[in-house]
Amino acid sequence: MPTLPGFLPAQRAGLGTSLRELWLWTVDGLRRQQRHTSRSPRLHRPHDVREALLVEYVEVARAESERGELVLRERREEGGPAFLELRANGVFVMDNAEFTSEEALASAALELVDTPRQVLVGGMGLGFTMHRVLADPRVERCTVVEIEEALVGWMRDGTVPHGQTMLADERAHVVVADVTDALAEAAPTSYDLVLLDVDNGPSFLVHESNARLYESDSLGDARRVLRPGGALVVWSMDRAPELLGAMAGVFDDVAAQPRAVRLQERDEEYWLLTGRVR
Repeated sequence: MPTLPGFLPAQRAGLGTSLRELWLWTVDGLRRQQRHTSRSPRLHRPHDVREALLVEYVEVARAESERGELVLRERREEGGPAFLELRANGVFVMDNAEFTSEEALASAALELVDTPRQVLVGGMGLGFTMHRVLADPRVERCTVVEIEEALVGWMRDGTVPHGQTMLADERAHVVVADVTDALAEAAPTSYDLVLLDVDNGPSFLVHESNARLYESDSLGDARRVLRPGGALVVWSMDRAPELLGAMAGVFDDVAAQPRAVRLQERDEEYWLLTGRVR
């Protein structure tokens, strides 16, 4: 059973949707967690040992696929609100406590294109990137490509409470597929904007197989499906110079723009890697 670094299991009761895990936050555990989360700004990171609280994790849903285990669970902090958390093979993916980076990706990408009528988003997460894209009245259709069928199901059936509301927008179109394959199979000049929020860039992969998404063949497919004036946008935790080099060999204009993001009351820097088609 996956654990956060430095956390000690205090109690387990039941299985499946009734699973409950209590973790006692120790001083040493908090310090190790802080070191771990320095590479993953989306993770919850207490600022001070005095903030240590008893935290209860309640499993909401679990699914297995060829890529491993996907778990949706609720995080309840003593004296605070409950948040929904998504994990893949024990690795934190995102939660609904902090989604400013997802919104920042979509907002910055939409600014790059004059008429983003057709938008493709690689990776659903908990739907916040898609939701921000659909908030733009210029968008006529937002296609979201998500490889995990179970996650799409949780969004559709209300397991993720806000999922049905987000997907009720008639402009939202969800495809269960690997985004690399979806790009390869898409018709030429199908999209005005392609956003990749599958990982936190090529150096921070959710699954090792995602590495091919950042290689020349997939980048070439991304360019092929873009219309003149369109753009590919990759959200990354670092500047990813190798990816930028590969993009430069495919796109007409390539840029890396640092973006300040406020996460958990602290300032972080992400990178917006863009490839444009003239």
